[in-house]
Amino acid sequence: MSSIVVRVKKKQIEQLIAKGKRLDGRGLTDYREIQIEQGVVERAEGSARVLLGKTEVLAGIKIEVGTPYSDTPNEGVLTVNAELVPLASPTFEPGPPSENAIELARVVDRGIRESKAIDLEKLCIKPGKKVFIVFVDVYVLNHDGNLIDASALAALAALLNTKMFNYELEEDDVKIKPGRKPLPIRKHPIAITCAKINGKLVVDPWLEEEQIMDARLTMTTDDDGNICAIQKGGSGWFTSKQVLETAKIAKEKAKELRKKLVKA
Repeated sequence: MSSIVVRVKKKQIEQLIAKGKRLDGRGLTDYREIQIEQGVVERAEGSARVLLGKTEVLAGIKIEVGTPYSDTPNEGVLTVNAELVPLASPTFEPGPPSENAIELARVVDRGIRESKAIDLEKLCIKPGKKVFIVFVDVYVLNHDGNLIDASALAALAALLNTKMFNYELEEDDVKIKPGRKPLPIRKHPIAITCAKINGKLVVDPWLEEEQIMDARLTMTTDDDGNICAIQKGGSGWFTSKQVLETAKIAKEKAKELRKKLVKA
């Protein structure tokens, strides 16, 4: 996008936001339409696809047997990876994970981990020896802004869709048995992102708003409204008042998204 077009678009967006409106017709704290579809990948232990406006994210879960970390011998392992599929945006390139992909995976991981969403102790097979490893793979299929919220929601929806296999332990060998059971989920962390544009906070920034925003602030809260993860992006800054306002918005909007997830 040329600098002239960006300046014109920036002015147009800022003028609308000053009036409490947005270019796509939403209010400042409104989300785009959200669609959640679970069980979309047959060979995965769990999966989900989330559409946030035109932003599309797919999350898949695989579970394998492995060894625990030495500092948590009685807990299973969670690992999150994110891939920005080149077809999703002209700015995405093939090759090793970019900084944006690494940041995306870390924010999703932190929200799940710090909220204690998964009861990792129940994923321990033999303390210090064998545990279940939960792999969360996030794929951005179409980028139209706010990848963090869409990815976090897709990951949680996929985890809720996950079915673990039954097993029995014969000495040190794990024998898979017929039947499945749900992954032990205790919390439902929801990420909410606000962008700062010309001094105003807007929820769920779409691509054109992200291109002209000063900064963004993501807060992940659990079912009790506790903040379990924060991520700031962009070169701009937030006042203490804006941080508190973002926290208030995050708690309120998380309740709405959590209800949509339960319905799905």
